[in-house]
Amino acid sequence: MLNLFIKPAHGAPMEARSVVSAIAGKGLSEDAAFGTSRRQVLITDSETLAAFGLIPGAVRENITLEGIRLEGLRRGSRLYIGDVALLVTGDCTPCDYIDGLRPGLRQSMAGKRGLLASVERGGRLAVGSPVRLELPEAAISHEAGAT
Repeated sequence: MLNLFIKPAHGAPMEARSVVSAIAGKGLSEDAAFGTSRRQVLITDSETLAAFGLIPGAVRENITLEGIRLEGLRRGSRLYIGDVALLVTGDCTPCDYIDGLRPGLRQSMAGKRGLLASVERGGRLAVGSPVRLELPEAAISHEAGAT
């Protein structure tokens, strides 16, 4: 895992963290989305951010991964980060905030902003933790080293 962020309040700037507690069924402690069922965790990849000329945290993601392309991952995929299990619940549709970064970006990022996930198994998330992807249709895994 490359970056870890929380949003301390709705509309507040994202805060970079080196460690965050993930709570099963609730999300990330201290994040404004904590306890919501719809948007517990937003995950994006550094390759997508770079393709749009954006820096980590710019799309208000909680987790920035490197080496795992998230675009097109199906609902039901799982990401294991350290001892935490995140269940992919779907794409994160770009909102008006994205157009505030750059006019037209919202439309360009459709289907590419990142993935929403729920915390299936809680624990400690830490920058540099190893990440493993498990696809829902098979027990195929892709390892990404710690960064």
